[in-house]
Amino acid sequence: MSRRRQATKRPAARDGKFQSALVARLVNTVMFSGKKSTAQRIVYGAFDQLVEKNPASNPVEILQRAVDNAKPRIETKPRRVGGATYQVPLEVPSDRQAALALRWIVDFADARKGTPMSKALASEIMEAYQGQGGAIRKRDDVHKMAQANKAFAHFRW
Repeated sequence: MSRRRQATKRPAARDGKFQSALVARLVNTVMFSGKKSTAQRIVYGAFDQLVEKNPASNPVEILQRAVDNAKPRIETKPRRVGGATYQVPLEVPSDRQAALALRWIVDFADARKGTPMSKALASEIMEAYQGQGGAIRKRDDVHKMAQANKAFAHFRW
């Protein structure tokens, strides 16, 4: 760990089309090899499909609710104590909660083979919005792991 000054947190950039920091983070999570325009086309295509499915709703609000549903509250981190490594449950900071939720949504959308990424992303966002799907299962697994290792919570520091 560096002994120099702490890195300053830069303000989140806003998305060009929806003026939302969350959409900008989703675009950056989808982005691969620096191809931002391709990532934007995928995300905006997913939003178009969300609007087709429910015309009365706002896709940014659907994304916000989906991310809120997929956010993990606690997780385990390995701590080495006296030659043994324990999985210690810790509360997750809010920035990391959103980053994990977005990463899980994108990863499970990418794992859907045989469908275009924009369609897979739209269906994964919709499933997370409804409280089901891969990202919600992953969150539940993380919570179960933390619950099972609650006995090691005193190793938190």
